[in-house]
Amino acid sequence: MNITIIIGWLGAFAAVVISIFIAGELAWFLDPASVFVVIVGTAFAMVATITPEMAKGVGKYFKLALFPPKFNPAEYIKDLVEYATIARSKGLLALEEGANAAKDPFMKQALMLIVDANDPDKVREMLESAVDHTAERHAKGADFFAKGVTFGPAFGMMGTVVGLVSMLQVMGDNPEDMGGSMATAVITTLYGSMLSNIICAPMESALKHAHTNEELCMNIVIEGVMAIASGSNPRLIQEKLEFMLPRSGRGKAEKTK
Repeated sequence: MNITIIIGWLGAFAAVVISIFIAGELAWFLDPASVFVVIVGTAFAMVATITPEMAKGVGKYFKLALFPPKFNPAEYIKDLVEYATIARSKGLLALEEGANAAKDPFMKQALMLIVDANDPDKVREMLESAVDHTAERHAKGADFFAKGVTFGPAFGMMGTVVGLVSMLQVMGDNPEDMGGSMATAVITTLYGSMLSNIICAPMESALKHAHTNEELCMNIVIEGVMAIASGSNPRLIQEKLEFMLPRSGRGKAEKTK
């Protein structure tokens, strides 16, 4: 589970609730009409920006953000070094058994492409194209929540307008009702900001982080497989791939052996 997004949500909501209690009473900040226009309006506006096919996968976006798949670059490097050692001693054809046992479909595909003695330039082109398509696919999920970052405050402002119109309507006949109408207007802006900054923005960031981790491992696979195909020394392959990691992550592939 993505524990940081859970901690962030709880901490952000707690900060708002605590500030409410400091400022006054919780009941002052509860308004069903405001909740309805912000949450329902934003949700349907977000859905309106995607295709029916994408709408079926909205639940997957939440799952990916909350339960991102684990991609350990050090493990990928370790596996590639092992494949390089096999290829170095037994030839590329000996990698077929290892490729079939690979858990990562992209790793399996990449290894089988070089086992089949395909042209290296075409192999790289195919693999890089797969990375590009994956990035495009993942970007759709992040863009979905990016729309929520925009629409949340917008519907908050719409609710504010509704509250102000209501306030103006009763100003002459029932001035005592002005306070409630004004409160609705202001609270709706608060709800819109909370939905945008506490829910949608972290979801967008979580999906981007998930893609970044997967993309790094895919690029490690590409560089590692191409180095194996060229007959590079396993030790040199490891050093080359570890340069793709942050400085703090280098050397971990050696430790996982």
